[in-house]
This record gives sequence, C-alpha cells and structure tokens, in this order.
Amino acid sequence: MCDADSCSMNRNMPPIGLSDTDRRRFLRGLASLPLATILAYPDLSRAATDRTDTLTITTRGGREISAAIAMPDSDKAPAVLLIHEWWGLNDQIRSVAVELAGLGYMALAVDLYGGEVATTPDGARALMQGVDGAEATDTLVSWVDFLKNHDAANGKVGIMGWCFGGGWSLNTSLAVPVDATIIYYGNVRKDAADLVSLQGPVLGHFATRDGWIDRNMVNGFEQAMQDAGKTALTVHWYEADHAFANPSSARYDADDAALSWKRSLAFFREHLG
Repeated sequence: MCDADSCSMNRNMPPIGLSDTDRRRFLRGLASLPLATILAYPDLSRAATDRTDTLTITTRGGREISAAIAMPDSDKAPAVLLIHEWWGLNDQIRSVAVELAGLGYMALAVDLYGGEVATTPDGARALMQGVDGAEATDTLVSWVDFLKNHDAANGKVGIMGWCFGGGWSLNTSLAVPVDATIIYYGNVRKDAADLVSLQGPVLGHFATRDGWIDRNMVNGFEQAMQDAGKTALTVHWYEADHAFANPSSARYDADDAALSWKRSLAFFREHLG
C-alpha cells in the first residue's frame, strides 16, 4: 500500500525538550495548539498521549484486544473510531484522538498490530502484511459495538482512517452500520456488490500525485457506489501526494492537511451531531 517514498517518515524535525513543568503546562493548554503543531513534533505528540487511557475488551470472536481512548468532558457524546496508518498505533494517532476529545467526541484509536509499532518502511510493510483480515474485522466491529453501547455515548459512531487505516475504515462500514465514514487515501477498490451493505455517508480525501490510490481507483469506486445506489459520497482531491495529512511524513502538505481536517470535522458535525 505504501512504499519507502510515499509513506516515509520525516526524520529532519528538530527535537523539542519538555520538562515536567512544561509538560503540565502543555496539557493544560492543549486545546490552544493547532493539531498540526502537535503532530509535527514527537515530544508534543508524546505529551498529548498522556490524556489517553488504554482500554481492553473481548471481541465478538473471543479475543482480548486493547485500544487508546480519549474522553470528552460531556456525556452523551458522539464517538469516533480512528484507524492507524501502516506504522501502527503511534503517538500521532493518539494525539488525533485527544484533539477529537477536546472537540466533544469520544475518540478511540484502535490497534490492529497487537501493540507493535513500526519505525521503518520495511517494518511497517511487514506488520501490514501480517494482518489477518478476519481478525481485523472482528476487532473493528467489536469496537463499533462498544462505542454504540457506551453509557457516555449518544449511540452515533463515525470512522476515520489513513492509508492502511483508510481502507479499513471503508471495510468496517461495510461490515457493520456506522453513521459516517472518512477515508484518507485508503484502498477503495470495490465492486458494486461489495457496497450493498453500506448504510452511512462517506467522505474521501485523495491526492492527485498519489501513485497507488490514484484517479482510476477512486473513479472506479465512485462508479461502483453509483451502481450500488449509494449516493451519499463526497470526494475531495488535493494537489498533493500520498500521506499529505501526516505532519511526520516527508510529503506533508500543511494547507491541504488543514483543509481536509476542516472538511472532516464539518462532516462529523453534520452526521454525528
């Protein structure tokens, strides 16, 4: 899905040292910092994850799984399920969960790698290729069940995934009804027959210079959605490359990342409340 160029990590970001006092100040003022700023610097992302908790449940299939959850201040909140890139459940994805919790969502970042996180493209590729499709579906469907029935939630669930997680965002919404699905440059190669079970609206963010999740694939997806009678699809194209929304990526595009995030939040507000 990704190669060493399109999903590579930017190793040139300058380090930021945080003392314990600075860390506490940061956590108190987290909502005032732009998400892109937090994601761009590993120490800031790591500090943000202090506001997540680890949660463990048993899946429909009887397996024990864990995820990171960030809770909003209010009860009866809508929920968002986050699916990580091919790197795994790292501080970046946990930070997005914290950001969403600050905006009033119960945000749960799943882990499809059993706690492993890659730091190199070869490592990420190996983890991605080792994912069992049936087990991943069981994991994701079970977390949707959990969020729908949580006492502090309002019963509505949205899904958001990037790259590897973008494809699984769509797969999840085909396996279980959800209220909103967001795909960031994920695999959408589907036939009309595959899409029959889809019930909620879909928002897709794609890049014109993406060499794999390209226009042919996305155009085919749009046609398949139309053939399946699924009209609630919005597709946005950005003059960018794969992984443009990840500040730690070498192909990060700040303007397009900000615009896609704004559109994603508007989509969730419309469909989740």
